[in-house]
Amino acid sequence: MTGPKQPETRILMGRIGAAHGIKGEVRITAFTADPLAIADYDPLETDRKGLSISIAKARVAKGVVIASLKGVADRNDAEKLNGVSLFVDRDRLDEPDEDEFYYSDLIGLEVRQSDGSVLGIVTSVENFGSDDLLDIKLQETRKSVYLPFTKAVVPELHIAQGYMIAIPPEGWLDETPRDPEDRDPEEGA
Repeated sequence: MTGPKQPETRILMGRIGAAHGIKGEVRITAFTADPLAIADYDPLETDRKGLSISIAKARVAKGVVIASLKGVADRNDAEKLNGVSLFVDRDRLDEPDEDEFYYSDLIGLEVRQSDGSVLGIVTSVENFGSDDLLDIKLQETRKSVYLPFTKAVVPELHIAQGYMIAIPPEGWLDETPRDPEDRDPEEGA
């Protein structure tokens, strides 16, 4: 069992994606309620040692932030930033209300079933375009699997106590997809 979880000191605010155009703009997937609010936390820390990012101008297009960054003059400079994660120190943010949290607060939480048995640990929160997914490292197999992060699947969060209650969808723990070498020859390719 885990104890109370210490909050992360840095909060992931967004991630730089591909270059946009030839003038050095980048696409940013913002993890803020208002995508343009990411520019309010200037400068942003990154996951690269010694690199911080300042947003000069920003606009939203097709669900992503298109941003001009200070010191990034052309597409070549912009392409070098693809995949860079953007952070802000937690103390620069308002504390969340009692029923709110930052996604970083979920990392490291134990995932328990309603009977108290431990499924695993949350290693990240992902979104590939639809609903949020919790990346869970299963305790029994050490395998990583995605669990939908919805109220129906995760009805209880106990962040201060270090765990959440999950009701996994039927079949979620099945061994799928299977290794092709384990396939029954009768199934075909």
